[in-house]
Amino acid sequence: MDQLLLIALGTLASEDLACIAAGVLVAQGRADFVSATLACFGGIFVGDLALYFAGRFGWRLGGRAVAPHRVEAASRWLAERGLPAIVLSRFTPGLRLPTYLAAGFLRLPLGPFAANLALAAAIWTPVVVGLAAYFGENVRQAMSLPAAVAIGFAVWKLAMTLACFEERRRLVGFLRRKVRWEFWPTWAIYAPLLPYFVFLALRHRSVTAFASANPGIPGGGVRGESKAAILSQLSAGSDRALRFEPFEGTLPPGWTFPFVLKPDEGERGTGVAVIRSEEDLREYLTRHPSRTMVQEYAAGREFGISYIRYPGERRGRISSMVEKTFPELRGDGRSTLAELILNDRRAVCLARRYLSINAKRALWVPEAGEAVRLTEIGSHSGGSIFLDARSVWSEALESAVDAAAKSHPGFYLGRFDVRALSIADLRAGRFRILELNGVTAEPAHVYDPAVSLWEAYRALAGQWRAAWEIGIANRERGAKPVPVRELLRRALAKSGAQDRNLVPMQEEYGG
Repeated sequence: MDQLLLIALGTLASEDLACIAAGVLVAQGRADFVSATLACFGGIFVGDLALYFAGRFGWRLGGRAVAPHRVEAASRWLAERGLPAIVLSRFTPGLRLPTYLAAGFLRLPLGPFAANLALAAAIWTPVVVGLAAYFGENVRQAMSLPAAVAIGFAVWKLAMTLACFEERRRLVGFLRRKVRWEFWPTWAIYAPLLPYFVFLALRHRSVTAFASANPGIPGGGVRGESKAAILSQLSAGSDRALRFEPFEGTLPPGWTFPFVLKPDEGERGTGVAVIRSEEDLREYLTRHPSRTMVQEYAAGREFGISYIRYPGERRGRISSMVEKTFPELRGDGRSTLAELILNDRRAVCLARRYLSINAKRALWVPEAGEAVRLTEIGSHSGGSIFLDARSVWSEALESAVDAAAKSHPGFYLGRFDVRALSIADLRAGRFRILELNGVTAEPAHVYDPAVSLWEAYRALAGQWRAAWEIGIANRERGAKPVPVRELLRRALAKSGAQDRNLVPMQEEYGG
């Protein structure tokens, strides 16, 4: 009895795993088929009803458990097919959870809904338990209960994944992210560089010298610095920085759509959104209640420009340039936007991100040939495509970037994110500054799909070598070393509110 109760409770965590475990118990003679099936049925039925009530009374809480486009698809399916969709969703991988949440949100009558739940579970449960018992009978002498359950669950999940178009394509995207290094997580990219960092630390007799590369930015810009504080410094010495103000939940006077909202402290495009309507604003505030800033929206093409200047040098140089292109897909007049994303060779690698950004129009069918932009945020992790733009370099552009860099006291190494109306404008030095990032801002051209991993490591190693050298030179000119404890605190902290007030350091550190 105790093990049947555990199985019933286990369905609340994973229905499939609990049913497979019940089938294996039947195969091993530790439970009878009817009792095991009834235990699974009871747990599944109660869990499905819980999803219904989560959708009905706690939509925001329940809705976070599943991608928004799936809930929207389930809502449309329910509207078109009615209650029979409840039964069908039980046998459609990936649709069960959003359908039951949507049923509650749409307030379908509880009685008919429960009856359809019971019917679906009554068909589904004995099938899964029976299959697990059948195959478990053949291996019961060869392996333990945990091993049999684990293997059965893995095989079942693989079968369910291959049976569903969306899950198949998500699996393809997952595998492609593993073999294409531009999609690797940060820790995987930097792990091979750790021996080189140790070498630099030993050579310069300092673990944290790189954090002194930008004395005018707390921690050198490792993490947690205030965007508003940096933009304030740039605005004081240059008219290139876009206008901004703190945002406390109410739009300050004088702002009109469109504009950009972003966290005052953030990285890799997290929490950045272009706001074009009151609806966009309300939705953003439900997801990003933390301290935010509102910034002027700049049209045009977006670029990342990396800059290096050694202390004492009269002029710095551009070390890297990248154009941040916003991916577009072409409609075929038949496929939904979600299907276009999942079918595209590159977009499928970031399907989760694109489907989240475009949740409201995931089921929209673009006209044949119609271009659909997937994102407006110039972040690689946010879905933008980075293309090497070092060929755009010009003397006028480098002079303009050098002047902008010098307008921020104590800045020597980092990356400007800018927008220009055209390539010609950028070459002429006409651009607006969205952000200035410090020492950990990578030379972003390395994320161009055409750049090899070896070339990327050469560029990253070169930037970190320069960071250590500039940091040591700044210390010799009077910059205070950043303690290891402070650096670790910044690397691990979620915020850096203490950095709001920066003091001018141009005279102290030689500009």
